[in-house]
Amino acid sequence: MTPQELKTIMGSGLLSFPITDFDEQGEFRPKTYIERLEWLAAYGASALFAAGGTGEYFSLSGPEYGQVIKTAVDTCRGKVPIIAGAGGPTRTAIAHAQEAERLGAHGILLLPHYLTEAGQEGLIAHVEQVCKSVKFGVIVYNRDRTKLTAESLAILADRCPNLVGFKDGVGNIEVMSSIYMKMGDRFSYLGGLPTAEVYAAAYKALGTPVYSSAVFNFIPRTAMEFYKAVASDDTATQHRLLKSFFMPYLAIRNRVEGYGVSIIKAGARIVGHDGGPVRAPLTDLKPSEMEELKALIDKLGPQ
Repeated sequence: MTPQELKTIMGSGLLSFPITDFDEQGEFRPKTYIERLEWLAAYGASALFAAGGTGEYFSLSGPEYGQVIKTAVDTCRGKVPIIAGAGGPTRTAIAHAQEAERLGAHGILLLPHYLTEAGQEGLIAHVEQVCKSVKFGVIVYNRDRTKLTAESLAILADRCPNLVGFKDGVGNIEVMSSIYMKMGDRFSYLGGLPTAEVYAAAYKALGTPVYSSAVFNFIPRTAMEFYKAVASDDTATQHRLLKSFFMPYLAIRNRVEGYGVSIIKAGARIVGHDGGPVRAPLTDLKPSEMEELKALIDKLGPQ
């Protein structure tokens, strides 16, 4: 897949990032991961992010990363494109990007580097080095320590033809608007705030009609229903689902830092697609919170 083909796919529909399956000892469990991918692939997502943030990329060891990406690529070949997560220190991001390309992924989502602050010059160098280490398409995730300005993105666009996507996880409307006004259709844009459905209509108005859905992991039918409602400006459906599910869901998710991933694994367990526990430093939902989440899911009906 060429970078431009990846760019087209990014703008063509809902994207999601499957959780990574672990057994009770916390080891990667490929059998149920394959079953998960086969289940989700049938619901019509335009691409799936393997080993993304919800896939606990940050907790995978070196050998595990290749296992996860290979399993995803082999399972979804001919069904749905796989975009691999890659991030952390520049050399780690490069190594993972090159491994993902070797294994047949269709591109990477460049996740933030960790711990240290960096100025725009350093961030440009980081993204540029990763982009130039591979031939396939790169999507940069604007979040946490990696926050690029419109001017920095313009420099990167000139230097890196394979940088084709921009995913925003910050939510600064002024910055997002300035990026879209400056860069136009040079990039495909993706809403990437946690529980992106809550921001979907606002981001569509900013020129970012596509987003990645975490809840697709356990309520794929509802996730697609909401996406289609945003695409068709069906505010009645959006408001119904926001009121009945997403806002009370957020009340659970926001209780503990890191629950953004934990609650997705909890939802998958509730609907019969158990992905095992999260790895430390994340923590699983408490039994009472599992019951609250189950009640919300049950109200949605069969998926």
